[in-house]
Amino acid sequence: MAETNTMPAKAEHPADTEIAPPRRRRGIIITVVVLLVLIALGVWWRSTYSEDTDDAQVNGHIIQISARIAGQVIHVDVNENQFVRRGDPIAELDPKDFEVAVENAQAALDSARAAAVAAKVFVPITSVNTGSNLRSADADLSGAHAAVSQAQEQFDAAKARVAQAQANNIKAQSDLTRYTPLVEKDVISKQQYDAAVDAADSDKAALADALASQQAAADAVRVAHDRETQAEASLKYAQTAPQQVAFQEARAKQAEAQVEQAQAELDQARLNLSYTRIFAPEAGIITRKSVEINQNVSAGQNLMTLVSLEDIWITANFKETQLRHMQAGQKVQIHVDSTGKDYSGRITQIGGATGSVLSLFPPENATGNYVKVVQRLPVRIDFTNLAREDPNHELRPGLSVEPKVWVK
Repeated sequence: MAETNTMPAKAEHPADTEIAPPRRRRGIIITVVVLLVLIALGVWWRSTYSEDTDDAQVNGHIIQISARIAGQVIHVDVNENQFVRRGDPIAELDPKDFEVAVENAQAALDSARAAAVAAKVFVPITSVNTGSNLRSADADLSGAHAAVSQAQEQFDAAKARVAQAQANNIKAQSDLTRYTPLVEKDVISKQQYDAAVDAADSDKAALADALASQQAAADAVRVAHDRETQAEASLKYAQTAPQQVAFQEARAKQAEAQVEQAQAELDQARLNLSYTRIFAPEAGIITRKSVEINQNVSAGQNLMTLVSLEDIWITANFKETQLRHMQAGQKVQIHVDSTGKDYSGRITQIGGATGSVLSLFPPENATGNYVKVVQRLPVRIDFTNLAREDPNHELRPGLSVEPKVWVK
């Protein structure tokens, strides 16, 4: 009995030692399978809910700083690779010539304003004067008409007197001619003859006086007509009073326009004076500085380059197979190699054409043999919280990044 009890007990130990190893192997196999499943799930999750690429970089504005006017540099405030903020002074040109130009423009503006005031004052004066001249010319013309009528009447009266004097002279001369032989024959007395001679002389003088009066009356008529013509011309000129007033008003407006022109020239002179000081348009890093003190620069000449560090973005080239579910507004996680940090962003634009189409020499397939090549499309990604995530401006245009877009 004892032997039979001990034998089964001895047989159990080998059986235990033979079963244990398969259990450990199964545990290892299960662990490996779970890991593979997790890896597969991770790969599936990543490929299904996100898209990433390593063909991406930081982009920004490269600003060429140039002078807006020509002048001599008297001061340079920055050095190569120096960080500047918006509005920091960069360089200064000699302002003396531009200060003189401002003074000249100010004097021209003052003169134009004085001329405008005088021209504006002359508008009512012209209106009053032309109205008065019109009334005076009308009265002068009426007087000239009356003078012509009067002179004509006097001329007619003078003609009548001449006719009467001619008749008297003819009678007197006839009487003298008739009395002459009679006095010689003593038919009439010497006294009668002398009276006839005196009457003939008197009538002859009266005729000459009448003729002179007639000529004077004719001259008076001519003068009256001349005055009438002059009065008519003066009236016609006075009747242009509305045009004269309009002309003066136009001159006043022209003077006001000259004031505006002088003001614009003064503003331009002040602008040119302000351009003598050059300031940083954006915060960034100064590079390629080529300006030095006492250097004469021309308008538009490049002085240095400013790499903006404020308005920067990401340009990521995704494969066309990754764009199926990609659209503007999706969140992006951006990993930057240089800093080792992750930044938040958002898709704002998807390019209008692939990089190959936009290249300087786009590919052509003249042989007709088509090989499908996966193209890449540029996608713009803007930072959503750059001020907090990059307060020290560590990001630079051109840095390589790895964006991950959450497409679902």
